[in-house]
Amino acid sequence: MRASDIRKGQAVLIEGRLFVVTNADHNTPGNLRAKVQFKLRDVLKGTIIDKRVGATDDIEVVNLDRRKVEYIYTDSEGLWLMDLETYEQQPIPAEVFGSDAKYLKENTQLEALFYDGKMVSYELPKTVELKITDTPPGIKGATATNQMKEATCETGLVIKVPPFIEVGEVVRINTDTGAYLSRA
Repeated sequence: MRASDIRKGQAVLIEGRLFVVTNADHNTPGNLRAKVQFKLRDVLKGTIIDKRVGATDDIEVVNLDRRKVEYIYTDSEGLWLMDLETYEQQPIPAEVFGSDAKYLKENTQLEALFYDGKMVSYELPKTVELKITDTPPGIKGATATNQMKEATCETGLVIKVPPFIEVGEVVRINTDTGAYLSRA
């Protein structure tokens, strides 16, 4: 597959090693050849590397087994997920999720991607609903458009919300951008 067609979450084989793409930036600097800058997570070691390739270079993509899983809880071993087909539970190291773990609350369903029976990647739902646990009170009479304040959600995620959102409200959040969408 051409490097410019590879997206976040896909698994690729580079130099005989399996990597999962955690970020892909396509750049065309002026009149120079287009490049794609990848952030790749080594599935075996768990390390993150940067790799820059030409946009037209071919990279071998690996097809992964896709299954629905449900997030149960987090402990010292990592994030525990349950396969919704087999009801098998297994811990996944917290580094696999990184900051995306803050979008997960108990019973959140997501798509997991497996390679040889081991979870290597995931796809979050497009939106999640989280309860606001801390935010400053709204200022009465503040009518400036697009004025936002910080709010902390039940999972520890910090987002920007409109001034009318209060502690205890449930809000809908876009998991791709981390932006507030609406009240739930």
